[in-house]
Amino acid sequence: MTKITPPEFITRSEEQLDKGYDPKVAQGLMQFLKPYAGHMIFALVLIVIVTAAAVSGPYFVKLAIDEGIAANDPLALRNIALAYLIVSIIQLGFNYWRVRIMARVGQHVLYDVRTAMFAHLQKLSLSFYNRYSVGRVITRVINDVGTLREFITWAVLAIVRNLLGIIGTLIAMIALNFQLSMLTFAVLPVMVWVTIAFRKAARQNYRKVRAAVSWGNSVLAENINGVRVVQAFSRQQHNYNTFSGYVNRYYLETSLDAVWVASLFTPVIDLLGALATALVVYVGGTAVLGESITAGVLIAFVLYIDRFFEPIRDLSRRFDTLQSTMAGGERILELLNTPVEVRDEANAAEMQPITGAVRFDNVSFHYSDDPVLVLDSIQLDVKPGETVALVGETGAGKTTIVKLLARFHDPTSGGVHIDGVDLRTVTQGSLRRQMGMVLQDPFLFNGTVKENILFGRLDAKDDEVIAAAKAVGAHDFIMNLKNGYETSVEEGGLTLSVGQRQLISFARALLANPRILILDEATSSVDTQTEHIIQSALAALLKGRTSFVIAHRLSTITNADKIVVIDGGRIIEQGKHADLLAAQGRYYELYKTGFQD
Repeated sequence: MTKITPPEFITRSEEQLDKGYDPKVAQGLMQFLKPYAGHMIFALVLIVIVTAAAVSGPYFVKLAIDEGIAANDPLALRNIALAYLIVSIIQLGFNYWRVRIMARVGQHVLYDVRTAMFAHLQKLSLSFYNRYSVGRVITRVINDVGTLREFITWAVLAIVRNLLGIIGTLIAMIALNFQLSMLTFAVLPVMVWVTIAFRKAARQNYRKVRAAVSWGNSVLAENINGVRVVQAFSRQQHNYNTFSGYVNRYYLETSLDAVWVASLFTPVIDLLGALATALVVYVGGTAVLGESITAGVLIAFVLYIDRFFEPIRDLSRRFDTLQSTMAGGERILELLNTPVEVRDEANAAEMQPITGAVRFDNVSFHYSDDPVLVLDSIQLDVKPGETVALVGETGAGKTTIVKLLARFHDPTSGGVHIDGVDLRTVTQGSLRRQMGMVLQDPFLFNGTVKENILFGRLDAKDDEVIAAAKAVGAHDFIMNLKNGYETSVEEGGLTLSVGQRQLISFARALLANPRILILDEATSSVDTQTEHIIQSALAALLKGRTSFVIAHRLSTITNADKIVVIDGGRIIEQGKHADLLAAQGRYYELYKTGFQD
């Protein structure tokens, strides 16, 4: 069968996960552990006690054999067995206590990390979301944070426990018999070589498995999101063959390779442990026959051999967790350290109630990662209550102008003023509370129709919600829904038509009673009949409000107080509809080719 290779971007992204211990990442993650340092120190003390109790177990067996059974002393045997039982109960209780503490610490750290990431995501500017896909952001918050839980809850103190167990067992073995200890340690060089070889092979296989999982998730998401296109072109069988014959087959093959390597490691380590045990039993048994050591020492030694090798096996397995944590931690810190491009100044004031006078004072703008100007020397004055239509070809800069007005970005040069106040001197929240925005692609949140209309003004009463819906012509279709205003809509409002979602977004914006209203292609997704309903409502609703309208339909432009024609990021014409047509300039050309109904 031909060797299957996943896409290059999948393998390249998974190669970046091959990350060993990174002090900078560890230091960055430690900030989330600091509030729980006391709990972790206490858990560490418990681990020391548990480890000491575990190491003492074989020694109690040695005492029971030598001082109880061999000495024919039932009382000593009973007391030693009772002491062993008490120590085991203490070990059990303290271990349960330790696990519970670390489980709580792990969950609290996850809560803190996700809360910090969500809070930071709320502050990040739109330019960040232009660069990052939703899937990548969600992966950071869910998957990468999930790797921290496994490491903090189990791996951190498990590594400490294993190291303490190895050290404690080593001391106990040497104290019992130095010669037998050296005989046991003779297999360690072979074990180290086997462990290194296993780590190298396992690392490559686990990388392939992660690539297979990423590839599978990518193909699955693509087919689910594009299911309408798939069914429309009858691609079901072809996509099935691709998934089963390539994507899922690659996952099967890589998983089997990983299982094969993993299945070899434990038997080899067990074989080395058995070899060490056989050597100890033979040499130690000969010493017992020669009465140079007691039978209790030999049996304790055999028990210690297993307790010596088990932490070594566990440490090898913990390497995967450490590697995933370092990779996930790096991506988490990368997101948390992403700078917020639009910030409120330290002395930013609250925006006072505005009348709606807007001025773009020689505004230029380009994105931080692209020096090409999107807007170039924009000079625009808008009086309170005026309706301004922004027209131009796709990519001309229309949407960027309204984004600067809402302060989703700050100008590269120049300034945007409302009522003579530079927007950079006031808080973003106080500014946007006096604005309403309706986008081309309306988004509804998971909840009821009423909750979505209330989104911008939570304290509004039911009659105000109904009044806003009636004003935009949404009330009738809402009442025809199953539960009226209490009808639940899925995330994104997928249970409603595009036109219905747009009407609800109009009602949401208008309920907030904004002084400045921004309509970004707001009627492009509705049918002609619905548009007539909206237009009749907008005539009254826009009155008294400063409004910026981006539209391609003539009917939403002709009644504007001012039409601004933008081309290549510059204003090349502005005026009323009739005047611009009479001038027969760029607007006239756009009117002839694209605006005629």
